[in-house]
Amino acid sequence: MGSDVSTYVLLSHQAALRRQLDVTANNMANSSTVGFKREQEVFREHVERVRRAPIEDAKRLSFVLDFGQVHDTRAGAFQPTGNPLDVMIDGPGYLSVEDASGATAYTRAGFVTLLTDGELGTPSGAPLLDESGRHIAVPPDEQGSLAIAEDGTVSTSAGPIARLAVTQFDEMRVNERGDGLLTGTGGRLLPAAETRLRSGGVEGSNVQPIIETTNMIEVLRAYQRTSEAAANIDTLRKLAISRLAKPD
Repeated sequence: MGSDVSTYVLLSHQAALRRQLDVTANNMANSSTVGFKREQEVFREHVERVRRAPIEDAKRLSFVLDFGQVHDTRAGAFQPTGNPLDVMIDGPGYLSVEDASGATAYTRAGFVTLLTDGELGTPSGAPLLDESGRHIAVPPDEQGSLAIAEDGTVSTSAGPIARLAVTQFDEMRVNERGDGLLTGTGGRLLPAAETRLRSGGVEGSNVQPIIETTNMIEVLRAYQRTSEAAANIDTLRKLAISRLAKPD
């Protein structure tokens, strides 16, 4: 690495701030999205040591690395919907659904409806899955007595027919897909004793717009300070070159 690395250090900081601004803006845009969990950026320090530097402290260079993002797992507020089939997950975990490709995806949005084929699914038509990874079919003559218990058990007047799958993940292993669903790896299917659902409503977003607005202002100010520092360094560099170019 060259002797003048200040520009690279500042660029790493600006890139991190831009990423943080993107995450904050996405949080703001989803402040009213059902089941949305606020995202937080994770940064790490990368330290590189150089052999030559004007002073000893300058031999240790600190860069900012974008390590990823995690979800704020705090629960959003319960929002009654009037639909007894809608559920809010009161605790960790995600409902399992089957996407259009047949793969398993996950969601915290607990809107539950009966699809035209008599299966439980989401309003977008994605079938909900039980703890065995199968669709949940409700007999036509029992659909009027359908209910979902706190532990996820789906039952009718004839008795239990299935149990909704609720899967818990390390939040670093959950990623947004961009279609309202998430992908996840290394999840653990919660047993009935650890599953807590609240019927008759859904979970609101846990984003607090005032906090996100404050964060956005702080990021913009930090970006401005970094830009000013870069401009000052550039001015000093030009001044040094100008002086060196002058004959003695």
